[in-house]
Amino acid sequence: MPLLRLILLVLLMGEGDSVCRLQGSAQPPELAQDGDLVIGGIFSFRTGQDYVVNTFETIPGVRKCKNFNFREFKFAQTVIFAINEINKDPDMLPNVKLGYKIYGDCGTMDILRAALALVSDVTTEVSDNNCTKTDTVQAILGHSGSRPTIAFAPVVGKFHIPVVSHFATCACLSNRKEYPTFYRTIPSDFYQSRALAKLVKHFGWTWIGAIAVNNEYGLNGISAFIQAAHELGVCIEYSEAFSSSDPPERLQKLIEIIKHATSKVILAFMSHREIKLLAKELHKQNITGLQWAGSDAWVTDHSLTDSEGHSILVGSLGFTVSKAKIPGLEEHLRQLHPSQFPDSQFVRDFWEDVFDCALNATENTKKKPCTGLESLQNIDSQFTDVSELRFSNNVYKSVYAVAHALDNLIKCEEGKGPFLNSSCADIKNIQPWQVLQYLDSVNFTTQEGERVYFDRNGDSPARYELVNLQMTNKGTMEGVTVGIYDASLPESHQFITNNIPVVWGNGLTQEVPVSVCSESCLPGTHKVLQKGRPVCCYDCIPCPSGEISNVTDSIICMKCPPVYWSNKQRDACIPKTIEFLAYNEILGLLLVLFSLLGVFLTIITTLVFYCHKETPLVRANNSELSFLLLFSLTLCFLCSLTFIGRPSEWSCMLRHTAFGITFVLCISCVLGKTIVVLMAFKATLPGTNMMKWFGPAQQRLSVLAFTLIQVLICILWLTINPPFPFKNMKIYKDRIILECALGSPVGFWAVLGYIGLLAILCFVLAFLARKLPDNFNEAKFITFSMLIFCAVWITFIPAYASSPGKFTVAVEIFAILASSYGLLFCIFLPKCFIILFRPEQNTKRHIMGKTSHNDVHF
Repeated sequence: MPLLRLILLVLLMGEGDSVCRLQGSAQPPELAQDGDLVIGGIFSFRTGQDYVVNTFETIPGVRKCKNFNFREFKFAQTVIFAINEINKDPDMLPNVKLGYKIYGDCGTMDILRAALALVSDVTTEVSDNNCTKTDTVQAILGHSGSRPTIAFAPVVGKFHIPVVSHFATCACLSNRKEYPTFYRTIPSDFYQSRALAKLVKHFGWTWIGAIAVNNEYGLNGISAFIQAAHELGVCIEYSEAFSSSDPPERLQKLIEIIKHATSKVILAFMSHREIKLLAKELHKQNITGLQWAGSDAWVTDHSLTDSEGHSILVGSLGFTVSKAKIPGLEEHLRQLHPSQFPDSQFVRDFWEDVFDCALNATENTKKKPCTGLESLQNIDSQFTDVSELRFSNNVYKSVYAVAHALDNLIKCEEGKGPFLNSSCADIKNIQPWQVLQYLDSVNFTTQEGERVYFDRNGDSPARYELVNLQMTNKGTMEGVTVGIYDASLPESHQFITNNIPVVWGNGLTQEVPVSVCSESCLPGTHKVLQKGRPVCCYDCIPCPSGEISNVTDSIICMKCPPVYWSNKQRDACIPKTIEFLAYNEILGLLLVLFSLLGVFLTIITTLVFYCHKETPLVRANNSELSFLLLFSLTLCFLCSLTFIGRPSEWSCMLRHTAFGITFVLCISCVLGKTIVVLMAFKATLPGTNMMKWFGPAQQRLSVLAFTLIQVLICILWLTINPPFPFKNMKIYKDRIILECALGSPVGFWAVLGYIGLLAILCFVLAFLARKLPDNFNEAKFITFSMLIFCAVWITFIPAYASSPGKFTVAVEIFAILASSYGLLFCIFLPKCFIILFRPEQNTKRHIMGKTSHNDVHF
C-alpha cells in the first residue's frame, strides 16, 4: 500500500504542462476591441428580468434579459466612436491604441459579475510563467443606474480602478470613503434635488407630494429634495417610496394616497420603470389634472411615449443635462452592421428587431431571411436619433476624460511627475491607481466649448436644462427646454426661465397650476399657523388696528410709527388725521352761530338801552355799569371764537387769557351792580349816607381793580409756563387731537378759580339783597343769573375732565356761551321787555310807587 502511494506521487510530480485554470466559465464581453490600453464599459442593452431565487444547488448562471434598451446600446456605440476618434488623433495618446471591452448585462447581480470580469479578466487557462498576470482595464465606464453602480463601485475601488459614470446621480456616490475611485460626468443628485426644490418654489407650489423609487438613488434623492424644500418653505403632504418589484397592493395603496391628497403637484424621484407603472395605473383610474416634476432618470426617456397612460405625464417638468452635438456620431451609428461584431449576439438580435428579418434562417423560421442589403442609413429610430444628445454626450466626455488622463500620464516629464520623488509612471506597465492620480487633475474643453473637470468628490459642475414634456405632431412626447439651472452662478441667478410657453399638467399653457395648503395671505393680513399642521397650512388673520403688512404671506404685522395709522386695508401706514374743533364742521359752525347770535343780541340790547338811556328804568339800574356789562358780555361771546380753529402758539395764549379777563370784567360789573343795589337800599334808610362811599368813581375803580388782579394772574401764567399747541395721541389711537396744552395747570385753575370766587361773592351779595322791595328786584335777577353761572361752571369741571379730544374745547365754549347767555337774559331781558312792550311801567311814578314811604332818588 505505501508503495502504491509513492508511485502515484511520482506520477503527479512528473514533467508536464503546469497551468492555472479558472473555476467556472469566463464571461466574454458583448463588444470588444484589442488595444495597448483597454477601457471597460458596462451598459444594460436590455431591461427586465424574470424574478429568480437562487437555490445554489447549481452554479448560478447569467439571467436572461428581455426588452431592448436602444438608449443603452447607443451609449456603448458612443464609447466605440470616441475611442476610434481618439485612435485617429495623432496628438492624443501617440503610438498607443485604445481598446474596449463592453458588457451589456442587466440586473444588479449580473452587472456586478461583469465588473469583476473587467477587474480580473483571467482567461480560461494561463501558463505557469504568467499565472498571476491579468489584462485589467484602465477604467470602467458606466453604469447608467445608481443602484448597480453603488453595488460594484466599492468592489472595484478595492482594486484602485477608476469608475466613470455618465448617469449615476445618487448623491451618496460622492462619499469618497465609500467610493474612492468613483467619478461622473453628470451632476450629483444633491444639486438636482436643490434645483427641483427651487423649481417648485419658483412656481409657488408650496404643498406637494413626493414619491421615490425604493432604492438608494430614490431615497437619497428625495431626502435631499425634502431638506432643500423645507429650507425654501415648501411643505410635503406625503412622501412615499415603491419599486417596480413591489407587490401590486403597494402600488394600489400609493394610488389611493394620491387620489385623496389635496396637493396637485407630485415630485417623482424614480426611474422610467416605476413612472410607467404609476402612469398606467393612474390612467386606468382616470386620475388626471396632476402636475408632475421629475428627476432626469425618467423625464427625458423616449420610451415613455410607448407606455400605456403616457398622456398623464404630458406637461411634466424636470431637470436634465444640457443637449450637445457630437459631430460624426450619427454617421457612425448608421454605419453599424452585424459584420462589425460577429461574436455579439445582441447586435444580431438588434438587427433582426429593427429590420424584422432573420440573419440565420435555420434558427429562426418565423421571420423572413435578411437580404444583406439592410442598412440603418434610412432608418429613423431612437438609436439613430441624435437630436438630443444629453447623456450620450456624458458618455463621450467620460471616454475623453480617461483618455486625457492616460495622455497626461504618458507625456509625463521625468522629475515633474505626481508620484514619489516627482517620478512618472512606467508606460509599459501602467497601473489603474496611477490613472486615478491623473483623473483628479483632468481639465479640458470639448469641441462644443464645455469645460470638463472633477471636484474633490469626483463630481462634475452642476448645470441643467429645465425641460417640459410636450406632445409633438408625430404623437410622441418630447422634452422642450424652457429654462436652465447653473449651480456655479450666484444664488439669485442660478434658475433662469426663457420665453418658451410651458404646457402644464392641467392641459393649459397660460394658467400655472396651483398647489398650496392655504391660499396666500394678502397684504393687510398675516399668517397664523394651524395647530398640528405643517407651516404651509395657516389662516390669514387681519392685522390689528395700527399695524400693517405690505407684502404677501407676511408672518407678522408691523406697527406704524407714532404719527401714522393703518388704512382700512391694513396694508399701508398713512398719516394720522389731525383733529381739532374747526369752523367748517357742524359742531364748530353751531358754536360760531350761537356766539355770533349772542353778540347780536347783546348789541341789540345795548341799542335798546342806549335809545332809552334817559328813561327811569335804565337810569334806575345804573346805566354806566349796564353798558360796561353789555360790552364785557360782547367780549365774552367773541372770546369763544378763539377756541375754534387750528390751535397755534398765539391762539392758545389768547383764548385762555381773553376768556379769563373778559369774564372777570363781566363778573366785576355784575358785582358792582349788586353792591349798588345794596348801597341804594341802605341809602334810603334814615340817617344813612352810604351812596357817597360807592359812587360812580368807586364803581369804576372796583371794576378796574378786580380786572387788574386777573390781568396780573394771566401775565404771570404767560410768563412762567404759557399754553402751547400740543398733539395729543393718547386719547385716540387712530388720530391726533391738536389741542392747547395748559402749560401750567396752576395758572389755568387760578384764572378759573378767581372767576369762581367773584361769582360766589356776587351770588352771596345778590342773595342777601333778594328781599328788597319789588322796585329793586334786579338783585333777584342777579341772584338767578349767578346761580346759572355757578351751576354751569361747577358742571364744567367734570365735563371738561371727561370729554375726549375736541369735545373738551366744545364743553369750554358751551360753558362760556351758557353763562354769558344766562347773564344776558336774566339781567337784561326783563328790562328790555318793559322798555319795549310795557312802556307804561317805565315811569318814575311806577318805579317809586311801590316803595316805602321814603322818597328815594337816583
